[in-house]
Amino acid sequence: MDLLINFIIFMALPAIISLSWLKYKGAEYILINYRWIFVCFFLLPISFFYDLYFCVRNWVVFKLNSAPSQHDKKVQHVQQQVRHWRESGAKVPMCTARPGWMNVSLRCGLYKRTLRNIEINLIDVLDINTERMVVKVEPLVTMGQITAFLNPRGWTLPVLPELDDLTVGGLIMGVGIETSSHKYGLFQHTCEEFELVVADGDVIKCSKTENPDLFYSVPWSYGTLGFLVSAEIKIVPAKQFVKIEYFPVHTKADMLTTFKNQVMRNHGNQFVEGVVYSRNEAVVMTANMTDDVEKEKINSIGCYWKPWFYKHVEGFLKTGYAVEYIPLRHYYHRHTRSIFWEMEDIIPFGNHPVFRYLFGWMVPPKISLLKLTQGDTIKKMYEKYQIIQDMLVPMDQLNTALDVFHRELQIYPLWICPFLLCNNPGMVHPHTGKDEMFVDIGAYGTPKKSTYETVSTTRNLEAYVRSVKGFQMLYADSYMTREEFYKMFDHSLYNNMREQLDCSKAFPVVYDKVKRKARH
Repeated sequence: MDLLINFIIFMALPAIISLSWLKYKGAEYILINYRWIFVCFFLLPISFFYDLYFCVRNWVVFKLNSAPSQHDKKVQHVQQQVRHWRESGAKVPMCTARPGWMNVSLRCGLYKRTLRNIEINLIDVLDINTERMVVKVEPLVTMGQITAFLNPRGWTLPVLPELDDLTVGGLIMGVGIETSSHKYGLFQHTCEEFELVVADGDVIKCSKTENPDLFYSVPWSYGTLGFLVSAEIKIVPAKQFVKIEYFPVHTKADMLTTFKNQVMRNHGNQFVEGVVYSRNEAVVMTANMTDDVEKEKINSIGCYWKPWFYKHVEGFLKTGYAVEYIPLRHYYHRHTRSIFWEMEDIIPFGNHPVFRYLFGWMVPPKISLLKLTQGDTIKKMYEKYQIIQDMLVPMDQLNTALDVFHRELQIYPLWICPFLLCNNPGMVHPHTGKDEMFVDIGAYGTPKKSTYETVSTTRNLEAYVRSVKGFQMLYADSYMTREEFYKMFDHSLYNNMREQLDCSKAFPVVYDKVKRKARH
């Protein structure tokens, strides 16, 4: 693993040096407008071989049955590191040693430079139990890894978030959502059991019936209660295809009505999402798993030569309602190749048929490698001109929320994804005291609002979301004060668990890991 990472860094080094040289020459225009040269000739091939290595490695590991047998040893290694930290005086809090550039979040954590880094080499699928309908995995298992493992066996996760590189640990400690969330809730709500190494080096298991307070405190805790070392997640039967229906709408009123009606249907609609292309135009999509297909309507949208999914969907605004059948894995990762619509800013011609046929098999570049090779100038330019945010608001606030996003950003497309927010204890739950339907509004790209300014605009969005009792996904930059943060997120159970587990010296609090000043 370390050899592979070192090789990647070595291969990218000439380009990193070139970017640094350009930065000092002040060539911001070249850095921003011609970064595609570096991405196409360096990052795409490196990303391809990176993925190929892990695909082969994961297959071999499970075939040889080495992952389950090695799990206990790897957990013991984590325990030994934690105990050594205590024995050496517990001078600074701990965090994982995983480099900040390897996560899918836009930013790298500055805190990793000053905290005690604990090596967590837990990257394997451990077991599948079809009688209990659960899969047991280590925290660094990715969504791409899980679909490749489960789907051929006829199973899938109830909630399987979009991007291949999202990890189980990130989705539990942070948040995970997908178009089935209106039925099952967030990713955390599909988990049955967590196993953590806590501040004294012991291993604790927790579930709804065993250590339930800890179980409900782990989601959104960002590794501040202990180190996650395994998780059991529900599985459900899978079928080969999804039947997807496209409902184009051309007024805001129709958009809201169609979206809400499809979400709240009593029967059908395992998956629901919307892509909003302008203030009045959107395509609402519903999908249901099936083995019965109309062969002439099969669209293997995940093939590298196919158009980017959101561009394909946009065409239905002109052609009208349509039905297609998409292979299940292709559906799960339909936005992966274009990283929703962020690829258009990185490779402007990436959706051109010639590029797709010649080079599409290498797309997308790894987000982690994009981060690793960003110079300071590119980081500053992205911070100044781009926004990547997901805001979670009650369904009955969607109309107003879209107005606020338009007023503050004027950015399109927007992603809207419904989810059931369960009334469980923990940091995030409805303020109504009962399960409630929410919507994730995802804004990714360059705002067109002339007065857009990163800090003030984001704070305006955060203030609106707080006012409607919503939540901000914390993978992105948060500009809230500590008081505002505590108003948005319920810390009561979390604080009790930190006290019980003696976390004050062992781990920073969530705010100190996710606030903007803790990232770069």
